[in-house]
Amino acid sequence: MDYVPDKDVIARRIARIFRSGDVVNLGIGLPTLVVNHLPAGVSIILQSENGLMGLGPAPPPGQEDRDMVNAGGAPITVQPGGCFFDSAASFGIIRGGHVDYTVLGVLEVDQEGNLANYKVPGKMVPGMGGAMDLTTGARKVIAATLHFEPTGASRLRRRCSLPLTAAREVDLVVTDLGLFEVRDGRFLLRECLGPYPPDWIRERTDADIDVADGAWPA
Repeated sequence: MDYVPDKDVIARRIARIFRSGDVVNLGIGLPTLVVNHLPAGVSIILQSENGLMGLGPAPPPGQEDRDMVNAGGAPITVQPGGCFFDSAASFGIIRGGHVDYTVLGVLEVDQEGNLANYKVPGKMVPGMGGAMDLTTGARKVIAATLHFEPTGASRLRRRCSLPLTAAREVDLVVTDLGLFEVRDGRFLLRECLGPYPPDWIRERTDADIDVADGAWPA
């Protein structure tokens, strides 16, 4: 069975986690796709650490406002009732425990709940942004990532090899193969999300994985 990367599978599954009224911070890249898959009737409040609450969908091409961007610099819209504030207030919201979920892209995530998402040694990076604060301040941390690197190595690991952004803060990992819970120093595969059975996933993942009853088929 050949692996076909699919970011929309990840975004669709994460979008089903939320309930109306949840305050959610979406990281740059893959996590921003989540807002496109929210179930009908579910309305969440999106926060961005550069000082916004109540983000809307991306503007249509040609209608971008260069002064209206998220923390990653991507153009945004603002929902009715949305508001703007300075960085002090924004990080006060995060550090004060007022964000229900943060969804972060990762380079590696391991079975101890450690997360690496900002630095590859030898490569220039702009910085980790608000990830350190979000992982410790948000009530739940969701790691969103394609299951495999282009080399074929799994991004789920027994131990991260890259510099850590956060230690033991990840609650859930959603890849295009499955939804995993970090539990007692192992991954628990709660749902298979593609055509790949649990044994196929375990054989190709550098991690200890238990399989929950009913994980397959999803």
